[in-house]
Amino acid sequence: MPRAFITGITGQDGRHLAEFLYDKGYEVFGMVTGQNNPKAEYLRNELPFVEIVPGDLADLPSLVKAMAHAQPDEVYNLGAISFVAMSFNQAELTANITGLGVLRMLEAIRMVGGNENNPIRFYQASSSEMFGKVRETPQTELTPFHPRSPYGCAKVFGHDITVNYRESYGMFACSGILFNHEGPRRGLEFVTRKVTNAVARISLGLQEEIVLGNLDSKRDWGYAGDYVKAMWLMMQQPEPDDFVISTGNTHSIEDLVQRAFAEVGIDDWKSRVRQDPRFFRPAEVDLLIGDASKARTKLGWTPEVDFAQLVSMMVKHDLAYESRKAGIVPAV
Repeated sequence: MPRAFITGITGQDGRHLAEFLYDKGYEVFGMVTGQNNPKAEYLRNELPFVEIVPGDLADLPSLVKAMAHAQPDEVYNLGAISFVAMSFNQAELTANITGLGVLRMLEAIRMVGGNENNPIRFYQASSSEMFGKVRETPQTELTPFHPRSPYGCAKVFGHDITVNYRESYGMFACSGILFNHEGPRRGLEFVTRKVTNAVARISLGLQEEIVLGNLDSKRDWGYAGDYVKAMWLMMQQPEPDDFVISTGNTHSIEDLVQRAFAEVGIDDWKSRVRQDPRFFRPAEVDLLIGDASKARTKLGWTPEVDFAQLVSMMVKHDLAYESRKAGIVPAV
């Protein structure tokens, strides 16, 4: 039975990946930070097959102990300070966890068994935010990086140090440059879930409006459940490499809002949306759209859920979620 170790196991991608790997016959270990972490109990209830291992991306000795205990065949480093807006307010923390955390994880693997005689395969969750102020459209594996946030800068370091360890130590270390990927498990602080949840609440009469920032920013949005499959496929290749994972289609936040409101039959959505300068970033990323040709060709990967299906899935989930919370019986 292959063994996989996942950092960021309590996040959207970690939970999707854990389920995917378990269905593939893996023994799954998930790292949880902190004593009595409330997310640990939630994880035990949702994914009882995961063995929880203590560890912290800010603490190398804890990572070495975690590697020694789990003895994994594959390590998926999904842990990060992942909310871009928060990275502007906690830049040093973001650099330490999202950037240097990758270095510590690689060092732990190298110390425990990341050499050619006893290889542990490593996956780094890179991000389209590394492209930032894009130099070309669409973005590929060869597009230069120009990050526009502390989060993007930290991800560039994590990406480059992964390449460095691959080339310096012969480690199987690969990176997935994933464009925005969403789903019902997305945190409420992210704009996609913020929108679908607010639309559900407005439809149910639980709130009046959504307050947002820039409606013109465009993103390449896919479904997280599709994207974790690409992570696994990268780890099954004979040689490590880096891959852009994206749909190749772009939509504005306004498109997202309009489609979400259409799901609940509200046409006059503009009267329900208010823009607030507080939600504008100090440096904005205006357009991200990826070219996943390499992943399609070498990995045989294609996304299965399109943008319309993704928004519909999320709105329906949040309608059920908010109805349960409010004790509302859905209309038949």
